[in-house]
Order: sequence, then C-alpha cells, then structure tokens
Amino acid sequence: MSNPIVHAFFVGRALAETVYEQAEASLTDVLSELGKLDAELRENLRDFTEQVMERAQQEEQIAMERRSTVSAPAGAASVDLQTVIDELRAEIARLRSELKQYRSRTL
Repeated sequence: MSNPIVHAFFVGRALAETVYEQAEASLTDVLSELGKLDAELRENLRDFTEQVMERAQQEEQIAMERRSTVSAPAGAASVDLQTVIDELRAEIARLRSELKQYRSRTL
C-alpha cells in the first residue's frame, strides 16, 4: 500500500492542475466573448455614424435645393422690393392727402 500522505499530495496536485486548466479555458472563453462584443460594438458604432452622416448630407442637400428654388435671382428680388417700397410710398402720400382734406373740412 502507498503512503496516504503521498496519495493526498498527488490528489491535491491533480486537483490543482484540473482547476487551473478549467480556469484557463473559462478565462479564454470570456476573453474571446469580450473580443467579439468589442468588435460588434465598434461595427455598430461605425454603422450608426455612417447613418447619421448620410442623413445629415441628405437633409443638407434637400435644404440647399429648397433654398435655391425658393430664392429668386438677385435682380428680380430687388425689383420686387423696390416696387413694393414705391407702392407703399404712394399709399402714404395718398393717405396724407386725404387726411389733409379731412382736417380742412372739419375746421
């Protein structure tokens, strides 16, 4: 028969080696999963960034197209504005004239 102390030593040694191997395998699996998760997160972030940039470019392009179709040429806008100003001045002059006539009749 073998010595119980020697037997206990080998059992303890086998136990330690088995626990070490299982811990190593578990740690390797965890690190592998973390690596996969990191890669997925980076890819999702990249996709999200691309979507945001595409949407911003589309909205900017739409806004620029609307702006170019809404705004009239510079010459036409200044003529229209000048016409409006002239019409307003004429209306003010006509109202002043009528007000003057009204005041002269009431006095």
